[in-house]
Amino acid sequence: MFESILGVILLVIILAAVLSSIKIVNTGYIYIVERFGQYHRNLEPGWHFTIPFADYVRRKISTKQQILDIQPQSVITKDNVKISIDNVIFYKVLEPKAAVYNIEDYKSGIVYSTITNMRNIVGEMSLDEVLSGRDRINSKLLEIIDEITDAYGIKILSVEIKNIIPPSEIQQAMEKQMRAERDKRASILQAEGERQSEIERAEGEKQARILNAEAEKEANIRRAEGLRESQLLEAEGKAKAIEIVAKAEAEAINNVNRAIIESGTNETVIALKQVEALKEMANGPSNKLILPNETLSSLGSIAAIGEMIKKEEK
Repeated sequence: MFESILGVILLVIILAAVLSSIKIVNTGYIYIVERFGQYHRNLEPGWHFTIPFADYVRRKISTKQQILDIQPQSVITKDNVKISIDNVIFYKVLEPKAAVYNIEDYKSGIVYSTITNMRNIVGEMSLDEVLSGRDRINSKLLEIIDEITDAYGIKILSVEIKNIIPPSEIQQAMEKQMRAERDKRASILQAEGERQSEIERAEGEKQARILNAEAEKEANIRRAEGLRESQLLEAEGKAKAIEIVAKAEAEAINNVNRAIIESGTNETVIALKQVEALKEMANGPSNKLILPNETLSSLGSIAAIGEMIKKEEK
């Protein structure tokens, strides 16, 4: 009976030892295994056999990207302003063995390295430079901390400043300054708008004057063209009238010549025809006759002869 109980106990112990020797590692983790107190090997994701009571899992290290949130820290700037800054660190363990054996607590090492170097960097900057130079501070911190953590087998991926909190009196002064700056920008924009409006109004008036001047110019041109055409038509009418009178005079002269040819070379008839021709020429609206005195004295006798001829004919 005792031997059977002892056998069962021994079987349970062996079964427990076998089960404990099987190690299952999840994805994203690496197990650091020690054998009799010394580093032995790393267990990658999957299942592994270890020696019971000889192999010991020293630490489970995550190989995923991790976030380390650093609490707000008081920092004094170059111009003696006390501000509060908090950071966020993104890192990843690349060498689990170094992270376990080269430093007692690599997370604390990252935190204290960040705080110390942040104070050194901010201490060389004024408040305005700190408020406007977050990217510069992040870059310097990343460079310094990544170099320090190389010995831990850790890669610093990014360092970000979450918040910068100045003293309350500084905040009030900054709010007043921001309010004044907003009022200033509003005044500038309003003045710019009014100036632009005046420019647009002046431009509109200028365009209106230009259009009016062009319209007046066009009207004057049209009036001048109308007057010129009217004068041309009037001149053409006068020329036409002169042409008609000239044709009539030529016709009268032809008639006189024809009468002379038909009636012979009677001096009395010739004188009479000359009188009729002069009369026709004098009737023209644009003709003026200038005769010498001798001609005018002889016209009387010619007229008398004409009257005598007319009486004889009757």
